[in-house]
Amino acid sequence: MMSVMAAVMEGPLADLSSWQPTECSIAKAIELVGTRSAILILREAYYGTTRFDGFAQRVGITDAAAATQLRKLTEAGLLTKQPYQEEGKRTRHEYVLTPKGRDLLPAVLALMQWGDTYLQPGPPPLLLVEEATGTPVRVQVRSDTGREIALDELAVRLNPDYLDTIRPRKRAKR
Repeated sequence: MMSVMAAVMEGPLADLSSWQPTECSIAKAIELVGTRSAILILREAYYGTTRFDGFAQRVGITDAAAATQLRKLTEAGLLTKQPYQEEGKRTRHEYVLTPKGRDLLPAVLALMQWGDTYLQPGPPPLLLVEEATGTPVRVQVRSDTGREIALDELAVRLNPDYLDTIRPRKRAKR
């Protein structure tokens, strides 16, 4: 029989039946970027695509789907629209990653890394390497000390700063 390896749930979180993850950051992130087209548009932005037609063509979606996802990602602050004009043509917009969009890179690369390991029938089609050295790059869970942390070494606890922000709201509702 295989032992269950899970994160260490601390304090009141240890009893999973006594609480619900109602403010889950994972759920909020998936709500924003959890569609195939949204995540692939981000992939393309990381690869350097900036033009509307490029996103639609490279992701393989309709113009309407591209417009919807680009609008959603722009409104959420992951992309920003910047005007450009080719000579003799009207002003158009290109889509550029914001710091918020660039900060999502490790999550997207983690999906790629997982897909490379478990979904590719052979070697992965692309390699992630440090440009200057060619050294392979991997997404890993590490502590601030640099130590890699396994799932069963990861502790999950309530954030006291978060609790301080919700306590006044709970009192005001009474």
